[in-house]
Amino acid sequence: MSPSTFARRLASRRRQLASAAIVAVALGLLGMLYAAIAPRGSAATSADPAVDEGRSLFQSLSCASCHGLNGEGGKRAPSLIGVGAAAVDFQMGTGRMPLQQHGAEAPRKRPVASEGDILKVAAYVASLGPGPAIPQFDAADWQKADTAYGGALFRTNCAQCHNFAGSGGALTYGKYAPSLSDATPTQIYEAMITGPENMPVFGDKQITPDQKLAIINYVRTIKTQADPGGVGLGRVGPVTETVVGWLVGIGVLVIVTIWIGARA
Repeated sequence: MSPSTFARRLASRRRQLASAAIVAVALGLLGMLYAAIAPRGSAATSADPAVDEGRSLFQSLSCASCHGLNGEGGKRAPSLIGVGAAAVDFQMGTGRMPLQQHGAEAPRKRPVASEGDILKVAAYVASLGPGPAIPQFDAADWQKADTAYGGALFRTNCAQCHNFAGSGGALTYGKYAPSLSDATPTQIYEAMITGPENMPVFGDKQITPDQKLAIINYVRTIKTQADPGGVGLGRVGPVTETVVGWLVGIGVLVIVTIWIGARA
């Protein structure tokens, strides 16, 4: 091999090595830059103690057994990434979660965790992805809302399932719309923005925050409102009133008729 050929090959090899080194350095710099600016999972490296405590409670309260260790979901339960703190506060605050057994509907029951622990679990789930936050308002906010307007909104959007008085009602395949008599104002608001079970989600473009407060005022008003006409019969509707009228009213008439006939 001539000296000139050897020199050319050596120069070509050096250029290849230099190019490879430049590419390696560039990739390393890009990797360091990405590691510096890339978003990190707040649940894994959160500076909020409530998130860390919520992660521990998420596992100790058996949430992770169905929803996965990181809330990713599984065959038995959906993913919690992006559901927000409001969904957790509603489901755990009403005792529906943790679920005792799988069925057509998760019944309301006594919560198994304290309010503080529920807020910590909600903070952890909220750190997994953006979602509806727990609504912040006080009694004065919904008490000053228009009750009549809230009733019109309720009858338009809610009464088909929950009954015009919020007494609940049956749906298909063993499902049902629960009664709202035990629901707090915050839980009613959370249900509208998260859509639990079979309920649709009512975003702020469908029902504004002020309209939601008006609906809450209506529901809370009819809960405490007296029945001036007599017994409310659960406020289920005319079917119940008709049944009671036939059974009680006609039954009394029959008894009175027999009594008159016996005396004659």
